[in-house]
Amino acid sequence: MSYSFELGPIRPPSEAFSILVRVTRNCPWNKCAFCHTYKGQQFSRRPIEDVIADIDAIYTIVQRILDVAGNSITLNTLQKAKGNDDTPLYYYEQVAFWLQYEMKFVFLQDANSLVLSAKDLCTILNHIMLRFPTVERITSYARASTISKKSLEDLKSIRQAGLTRLHIGMESGSDPVLALVNKGTTQQQLIDAGQKAVAAGFDVSYYYMPGLGGKEYMVENAIQSAAVINHVNPTFVRLRSTVPIPGTPLNTMMEQCTWTPLSEVEKVKEIRLFIEHCNGITSTLTSDHMMNLLEDVEGTFPHDKAAMLATIDDFLSMPQEDQEKFIIGRRIGMYRYLKDYYPNFKVDQLYYSIKHQYGTIDKAVMEILKNFI
Repeated sequence: MSYSFELGPIRPPSEAFSILVRVTRNCPWNKCAFCHTYKGQQFSRRPIEDVIADIDAIYTIVQRILDVAGNSITLNTLQKAKGNDDTPLYYYEQVAFWLQYEMKFVFLQDANSLVLSAKDLCTILNHIMLRFPTVERITSYARASTISKKSLEDLKSIRQAGLTRLHIGMESGSDPVLALVNKGTTQQQLIDAGQKAVAAGFDVSYYYMPGLGGKEYMVENAIQSAAVINHVNPTFVRLRSTVPIPGTPLNTMMEQCTWTPLSEVEKVKEIRLFIEHCNGITSTLTSDHMMNLLEDVEGTFPHDKAAMLATIDDFLSMPQEDQEKFIIGRRIGMYRYLKDYYPNFKVDQLYYSIKHQYGTIDKAVMEILKNFI
């Protein structure tokens, strides 16, 4: 007997403590110029009975672990719980990790679970809550274009069944930038979908990609993205600084000189402009991704706005060489926050070596960031 369950490739960093339940495979749009995650993969909806079977498999593993666990869960505990069944130990490890965090969070994969009908989603959600009454939050990615097609009544029924948070890839609020990267949505659709999701009672996370418009649309990307946020007032705004990934259309555009990437400093300037234009909201801005240079830039509007701008200004006021040394130190893991910056012999050595090898820090960082993806 095997109790394995299907897993997709990604989840948001904020869902690190969630068990993953795959309800769809890949992305129904799959045309965004900056994304490589599902390229070459066909989208499909998983049969509801298969999803239910996965939830039951997770439940069975939980019970098998609890039956043999003492005060702590060790590798020996998992091997004993597994016994002679055919389930790879990896699945026991996944469930054990979730158990350690009290089985509170669930993430529905893959890229756009809301393509399912409200009836099917509610069936899945109800079964999760039946099996795991400890669950406090169920989260999913969703496309604005999909949300806009759902009725408010359907969204409310999905929310009441247990889906609590939606991660929506705004990326940009600028129509020219959205068209440039083939996002398949518009500014107005992003506003309408966000407002509808908020009205249905969801916690909403909107993702913003500084640098997505390149040098050509740097100001436009910041100001128009802030305009969407001001209309929606999502629970969270999550920064995802743009890095052109080899093999993506965006990287090809860069190579063909039809899109010019921003430097690390220019991305920070764009973030500043974005924050400056966010007004009348109570959203929490997070910088919870390794692609972001300044992880310190976090806070809740309006009372943390000045502090976030001050952190950015602290960086922008540094001498250029100190900025570049911080950038290198941050990208090799020596510094996490701007406040961590201090003279470091290892960073100094690498800085001068990189300048000699690449000519500029920006060229070096482009290569370093490719290894983060």
